[in-house]
Amino acid sequence: MKKLKSVMFVGTGSDVGKSIVNTGFCRILKQDGYSPAPFKAQNMSLNSYATPEGFEIGRAQAVQAEACGIDCHTDMNPVLLKPTNDKSSQVVLNGKPVGTQSAVEYFTGNNKKALFEEAKNAFNRLNEKYNPIVLEGAGSISELNLKSRDITNMRMATEVDAVTYLIADIDKGGVFASTYGSIALLDEKEKDQIKGILINKFRGDIKLFEEGKKIIEDLTGKPVIGVLPYFRDIHIEEEDSVSLENKSSSSLDGNINCAVILLPRMANFTDFNVLEHDPRVNLFYTNNIKEIESADIVIIPGSKNTISDLNEIKKNGVAQAIIRAHKIGKKVIGICGGYQMMGQSISDPDGIEGNISEISGLGLLPVKTTITDEKLTEQCTFKFKNHKDECSGYEIHMGQTVANENSLNSLSNGKQDGYLLNENCWGSYIHGILDNSVVINDLLSGFDIDADRNFNYSEFKEEQYDKLANVIRNSVDMELFYKHLSRE
Repeated sequence: MKKLKSVMFVGTGSDVGKSIVNTGFCRILKQDGYSPAPFKAQNMSLNSYATPEGFEIGRAQAVQAEACGIDCHTDMNPVLLKPTNDKSSQVVLNGKPVGTQSAVEYFTGNNKKALFEEAKNAFNRLNEKYNPIVLEGAGSISELNLKSRDITNMRMATEVDAVTYLIADIDKGGVFASTYGSIALLDEKEKDQIKGILINKFRGDIKLFEEGKKIIEDLTGKPVIGVLPYFRDIHIEEEDSVSLENKSSSSLDGNINCAVILLPRMANFTDFNVLEHDPRVNLFYTNNIKEIESADIVIIPGSKNTISDLNEIKKNGVAQAIIRAHKIGKKVIGICGGYQMMGQSISDPDGIEGNISEISGLGLLPVKTTITDEKLTEQCTFKFKNHKDECSGYEIHMGQTVANENSLNSLSNGKQDGYLLNENCWGSYIHGILDNSVVINDLLSGFDIDADRNFNYSEFKEEQYDKLANVIRNSVDMELFYKHLSRE
């Protein structure tokens, strides 16, 4: 296939659909015979993923790599910021943590020049192997107070000469002002880099927006290459947890009610996407005590600051609700930080997570955890309980948990993972453990449900990528898109 120019999707603001659009075009380019790869210079997210080499990147880029049909790599997200609290983030560079910085230190310090060089090097390595690179911006392209230190948006676009499209969310309102203002605040070189505009989340008959398209084109001097519809029937992993609180409340529809504890610093909530789409399950995120006690299954998720979140749920009564649910025979499981919380104690002798050196756990599992400064990031294969099927997942955690017996999983590298108390109570460090059919069917066993409603999550995800690609194809001027990307 001929070599295409790189393409980049930037936004008028946060949560306008950059990640989803990027994912859709990754799948389109793959379908059309190219070999695309995703790239985001800097990502801020508590959702991360382990690469095959044992490094850490943002989960969104791992999803986009999956849409491309390739393994993920740290070059796809060289800089990852993982918030530890409201003011500080762990900085992950090329897949490994290099320290924790406050927002002031990170954005006003002199390290952005070095990080930008790292980002350029990562892009160049990808660009040698894939065609084309599909870049994603972050937040708004016109944050003037941060622009001189930005390494993600227009600075990257102009550096690599990417065909750049501005995405605006019409459902938020103010689409004319946001598109016009975003472009007007750019310098001339950056304006020239913008080749078109994508309007996202349009409700109703798109034909009714023909006049709106012309107004935007006249205002900005840029073509509107497509108007994407607002859809609810395509399910791609979300990058941010902002919408989790809307996925709340139990149901009386006969499905299994599964409550995921809504932690303040929840990490890797994508562990539960499979449950969200399994037709046997009603999944909801909650810190409501009555909902927790009435759920059929209670899951304690991972956390970027396990001790602080454990301390919080002790104060608000959620911890006691989890213990009561366990005592009355409800299924209670924990993943990663949630597994640590289920033990007898968590100690932090070096103050890695804060000023609490030790805290008692929920006491559901006879294990003890010590927080360490060494971060384990690796993909793994394992056998769950006594099942013969080989499962896969990944570990990302700081801490060692001592369990002398009753391990849950046997890893292919000879290690043991987790603790199995009984059929209703276990914990594991493995993210993605529920994506395995043998695990999910085991978890949902014992309930009065239709056994023929088993759910294949891998097939489901592939169907969603293809559905997304079809919607974009039908809504975008693909001839103009490929004309922009052509080097001729």
